Amino acid sequence: MMPEISLNILDVAENCVKAKASLVELTVRADSGQNTLTVIIKDNGCGMSKEQVEAVTDPFFTTRTTRKVGLGVPFFKMAAESSGGSFGIESELGVGTVVTAVFMLDSIDRMPLGDMVSTMHMLITMNEHMDFVYNYSVDGREFTLDTRQFREVLGDVSFAEPEVSAYIRDFLKENTAEVTENVQL
Repeated sequence: MMPEISLNILDVAENCVKAKASLVELTVRADSGQNTLTVIIKDNGCGMSKEQVEAVTDPFFTTRTTRKVGLGVPFFKMAAESSGGSFGIESELGVGTVVTAVFMLDSIDRMPLGDMVSTMHMLITMNEHMDFVYNYSVDGREFTLDTRQFREVLGDVSFAEPEVSAYIRDFLKENTAEVTENVQL
């Protein structure tokens, strides 16, 4: 199992890349009143058939040709459910996929959220052909990063350019710190 939720998010988001999504919407929402940490990953990729959705949580199912097992989604599901939470996948061929994982915040079995700043920074700078909408909220305090807004300002400038990459990382770091306000997720 992966030691942090952010690594599970990275793995599932990489599936969005393979599904040829042009837009990935990623929500991380902590609500201490509800005792939940909810992660929603939505893409507009190729989607999956009903049979694929039913099989995707099986570790011996994968669409990859390089290996015979696919552990990312099954580990994510197990991590959510072992914390007392839930896991679900909705998908439609030609429309996209929504993965929802709910973790119980106070569960001793919940792994830490991990480094979402680095996870989002890597996804954005390494997948310039895609747009990301990242919403991060803790008990009603939130921020949103939308790469489409960055593109409007930057035009054809690459997100991987050192100054742009540094700006994106700083934007994520500063806003995450402001929203989190010493809360350990």
